[in-house]
Amino acid sequence: MGLTLTGSPDEPDLLFLPWDVPLEDWPPDLVVSLPRGISRHIVRFVQVNDRVYAIKEVEQPLAEREYHLLFDLNRRAVPAVEPIGVASGRTDADGEPLPACLVTRHLQFSLPYRALFSSTPRASTVNRLMDALVLLLVRLHLTGFSWNDCSLSNTLFRRDAGAFAAYLVDAETGEMHSRLTEGQRHHDIDVAAVNVTGELMDLEVGGALHPSMDPLTLGDQLRDRYAALWNELTEPLAIGSGERFLLDARIRRLNDLGFDIAELQASRSENTVHVQPKVVDAGHHSIRIRRAIDPRHPARQARTRRGLPRGAGASVVRV
Repeated sequence: MGLTLTGSPDEPDLLFLPWDVPLEDWPPDLVVSLPRGISRHIVRFVQVNDRVYAIKEVEQPLAEREYHLLFDLNRRAVPAVEPIGVASGRTDADGEPLPACLVTRHLQFSLPYRALFSSTPRASTVNRLMDALVLLLVRLHLTGFSWNDCSLSNTLFRRDAGAFAAYLVDAETGEMHSRLTEGQRHHDIDVAAVNVTGELMDLEVGGALHPSMDPLTLGDQLRDRYAALWNELTEPLAIGSGERFLLDARIRRLNDLGFDIAELQASRSENTVHVQPKVVDAGHHSIRIRRAIDPRHPARQARTRRGLPRGAGASVVRV
């Protein structure tokens, strides 16, 4: 059947990459040297014309599953790397089968967390990274996505004014549901806390973590930060007579965090109105998350809106 490149029509010259060569043996003049995180798979960055792509070698069912999960996240405007396609049906010069490749667009100006720790960062920088990771996890959970392997290693960070924006880069273990149960959310945050604690311990051993930062404390704080933000976004608000200002203040706080209100569900009991906001579309490019998590450190940045992902069409090219 031969090579098949399935995905969004993006760059025809992707067809002419050396797909018949194992990814780890691709020639140096083709590979771009960029900071990358730890991965269980072979990953290479390549430049095709004026665009840079990340290519990950993985078995075909996993590549196709991750492609569709990333596509779904992009369609929902959740911060994640953009999937471009899957190269399958690869064989080497002797006709022996090679693993498939998942192709994603390189997230410009982003860095893996280890690059950010190349020099010992200040405690405030570490806290901003944790805030960004928490916001990403909350956004995924609001969408119905269970990451199942949330970690600093599976995240890319991009500076955003005085804060950081976090992007999911590895969806291999993820699952999309219509809605997450409390158990699924708690499992995800427990996995995140354990992974982040271990990663920070590795940095501590290597002398790359500020002496004032304790990995165990940061892992616990990740749970607390998540709970504070989740409650701010989802807890119903009880408003007494003459307390309309409480609802206005709640809406302003949600807007400051970058979230829009899709609808308000209200019910009345005696002299109290119970209001349940439904939030959508977090504008993650400008985050005031610290206002909800730590009132002593409000972020100072203007709110912008994230555009929709590029064309949703898919094509199949066989060579």
